[in-house]
Amino acid sequence: MSLKILSITLLLLFVCVCCHSSKGTRHRHPGRIPPCCPAVTKGNKRGDVVGETYREQAATPPCVKAIIFNTKDGKQLCADPDAQWVKDLTAKMRKV
Repeated sequence: MSLKILSITLLLLFVCVCCHSSKGTRHRHPGRIPPCCPAVTKGNKRGDVVGETYREQAATPPCVKAIIFNTKDGKQLCADPDAQWVKDLTAKMRKV
């Protein structure tokens, strides 16, 4: 009888540990913004851009096709790669 209780207890403990550890892998950072551009800015933001480099981002949902610049306030600016001001600016910069 005690071996049966011990076996059931160990089985339940194992199931609890497995469920708890798998829950953490699915949602590591709930509520966080994805590390990409889900949208691009409207209008010319050329004056906010600093530095001499930019990054390209491919369209992979939820991310959109974008050019990513650094801004004066230390943030990233997601710009439309088809906008003329973006084309003009990237022609003078280095892609990283």
